[in-house]
Amino acid sequence: MQTILGANGTIGSVLAKELLAYTNKIRLVSRNPRKVNDSDELFPADLTNPANVDQVIEGSDVVYVVVGFDYKLKVWEDNWPKFMRAAIDACIKYKSRLVFFDNVYMYDISEIPHMTEESLINPPSKKGVVRKQIAQMIMDEVKAGKLMALIARSADFYGPDNNKSFVNETVYKNLKKGMRANWFINADRKHSFTYTPDAARATALLGNTTDAYNTVWHLPTDKNTLTGRQFVGLFSKEMKVSNKLFVMPLWMIKLAGIFVPIMKEMPEMMYQYDRDYFFDSSKFEKRFDFKITTYEEGVKFTVQHSS
Repeated sequence: MQTILGANGTIGSVLAKELLAYTNKIRLVSRNPRKVNDSDELFPADLTNPANVDQVIEGSDVVYVVVGFDYKLKVWEDNWPKFMRAAIDACIKYKSRLVFFDNVYMYDISEIPHMTEESLINPPSKKGVVRKQIAQMIMDEVKAGKLMALIARSADFYGPDNNKSFVNETVYKNLKKGMRANWFINADRKHSFTYTPDAARATALLGNTTDAYNTVWHLPTDKNTLTGRQFVGLFSKEMKVSNKLFVMPLWMIKLAGIFVPIMKEMPEMMYQYDRDYFFDSSKFEKRFDFKITTYEEGVKFTVQHSS
């Protein structure tokens, strides 16, 4: 049995499709899970309750953590550590392998222009401190020989019908409405984006590769990184609309946070947009034979298959 915690999310639903290449015993866990494959086992659960986490992991060979708690600092501080502790303890108890889908928030600000799996861990944001804490919890148990686990890290992502993606929400949807695409801070800095179908396929591959465990992997991402302006240009070209772009300065993002709750969470993350942001996945590329979707291909598919 391979179990997905957070199965209704952006990565979880695509991951469920990819896991069929390895098993037809897939358990989908979320508050209201929905079948992706006919053979899926549905397990409704509130994952903020540690007792529920133990129940859903029992009997699992591999557990994929792709949970997406609300993007609020207090929610992260309250839920992530206790959830991860419960997930780790259950995986140790039932001898399940753990695959944690992670982001890059824990890296030092100086590493953002070229991030690798060896980049310095020194988070410049409060959300990054939470991510550092939960990743460390996993690797401490790995080093102690109690847990078999891996961390699969992704850059910011984009892809079809992805309402958690900055690109989908402020570029694709705005252009579709005839509005200007929005970007943060500086549209002339390069910024890597991981294509969600690639991320899911690679996560399934890692989870089913025994010697891939007990380390960190950057998920495959096109190395031909574009600037924000170039990325918006790909969308406008594919959508056959005017290439209109508005760059939001930091003061405006802070002002918007007074009226829009999610924007209140954004200012501490803006260091990712005022400099080049390059996500290096060469470790994965050297280890696996994997075709990475180019930005041109990914934008085309996103436009054609998004509602």
